[in-house]
Amino acid sequence: MAERQEEEGGGVIEKAAGAGGGSNRIASLDLDNNKIQPNSTINLDKHDHLNQDHHDPNFQKPGWRKFLSHVGPGFLVSLAYLDPGNLETDLQAGANHGYELLWVILIGLIFALIIQSLAANLGVTTGKHLSEICKAEYPKFVKYCLWLLAELAVIAADIPEVIGTAFALNILFHIPVWGGVLLTGFSTLLLLGLQKYGVRKLEMLIAILVFVMAGCYFGELSYVKPPAADVLKGMFIPKLSGQGATGDAIALLGALVMPHNLFLHSALVLSRKVPQSVKGINSACRYFLIESAFALFVAFLINVAVISVSGTVCSADNLTADNADRCSDLTLNSASFLLKNVLGKSSSTFYAIALLASGQSSTITGTYAGQYIMQGFLDLKMKKWVRNLMTRCIAITPSLIVSIIGGSSGAGRLIIIASMILSFELPFALIPLLKFSSSSTKMGPHKNSIYIIVISWVLGLCIIGINIYYLSTGFVGWLIHNNMPKVANVFIGLIVFPFMAIYILSVIYLTFRKDRAVTFIDVPDGQHNRLEKGVKKSGQDDDEDEVPYREDLAHIPLPH
Repeated sequence: MAERQEEEGGGVIEKAAGAGGGSNRIASLDLDNNKIQPNSTINLDKHDHLNQDHHDPNFQKPGWRKFLSHVGPGFLVSLAYLDPGNLETDLQAGANHGYELLWVILIGLIFALIIQSLAANLGVTTGKHLSEICKAEYPKFVKYCLWLLAELAVIAADIPEVIGTAFALNILFHIPVWGGVLLTGFSTLLLLGLQKYGVRKLEMLIAILVFVMAGCYFGELSYVKPPAADVLKGMFIPKLSGQGATGDAIALLGALVMPHNLFLHSALVLSRKVPQSVKGINSACRYFLIESAFALFVAFLINVAVISVSGTVCSADNLTADNADRCSDLTLNSASFLLKNVLGKSSSTFYAIALLASGQSSTITGTYAGQYIMQGFLDLKMKKWVRNLMTRCIAITPSLIVSIIGGSSGAGRLIIIASMILSFELPFALIPLLKFSSSSTKMGPHKNSIYIIVISWVLGLCIIGINIYYLSTGFVGWLIHNNMPKVANVFIGLIVFPFMAIYILSVIYLTFRKDRAVTFIDVPDGQHNRLEKGVKKSGQDDDEDEVPYREDLAHIPLPH
């Protein structure tokens, strides 16, 4: 017998467990109120419980077909590690330090795999994505603050993507940067329109763009032929030497882990049908881990290729003075001129095609993330095209204004500011994810093991601490060495330092606040979870026993 409990908000939680260990998975639940009323009980067919997995078409699929049905979210998520902001950081690291910082990319993507798998597990296990759980867990003021910070992270992540695409259009077709920004906005909406033909086709387009990037950069790599021994040495032997190496290493790490990506991954996995047993949920988490590992491995190889090409070109003995100056301050725009001068026009074209694929595909995933964040925190219900248009307009506005006023140089400086904002934003997505995925009240038996908890928290707090240190020391250094009057410096310090104190206190609050919302209800053994098929109400026939309809997600395009 399964026990059914209702919440004040009308959502339903079912207490259930299988004969071999059950699972409680919240499929459609209003978590705003957390008081449980243990009154209503219901009889369910025991024989149907024990055999429902065998009637599930997913249960009867071969292993490789089950895996293929989970492929898609990982490639969409991997684009955050291939966006133009990452590519610019890679170019600068290679130009300044050769192959010495490749180990940072390796460590960063291993950490990214751990974090992304936690986001996927959270969505699979709870049936809610990260922004929805944040809405349920935190007080109203904190909830709105987290929403604003998440929206700011989406805008900051979108700036390099839009500007990178505009640079690529400028290189290929000589379109002004501001015109490229407008075209990027329209083309993203057009590509999102492909969803009416099936989101699988959009997922396939994204995967194709990823492999286009890989082909272009591997082609460049085969042309410059970097020394394999030095590349492997830089990949596996940690080293920080030379001026600015620590800063470039921190920039590489900061560019890799994107806050909005954590919201995105936890939402994308909700579209896949997951059996409601412990075994089914564990299998889904394993498939998503394998898929994410493959997608991030491709991203890792592309990042290595970019750094290797940049390092080889800028360390050449026959480099002219003009090209050496470009190497000292390498940007997305100047990299094309450098490659054209050193390797020929075809190399610059390959670079521009890869940059176009990177920027255009990344803007699509950024729009997805903005939709999920808006829906999860605010529970806004609007038509798909309206949501897409609103998210796109919010994201491209800063890039358009700066590109019109400052041109290419202004747009390039805006990318640096965007990367600093993303480093600043990271704790407000990462800490809730680490807490929720390690909480038995959220994940039940699927919570992180003690080893994953220790590793993820140590790595997470190290990156957060490095970012805070880098931002604070950078600001203090600028305050000391700028040419502004002392009165102006004092005034700026009086404004900024209280904000820094509030920032640190906010991080401490999120870290040590005790979770209150319960999305997993512990139950006695011997019962079986049937929540994914819905909870049968009094007087309802067996054939009407279906999963509650997620009306709040009806107008958001989910891969399936």
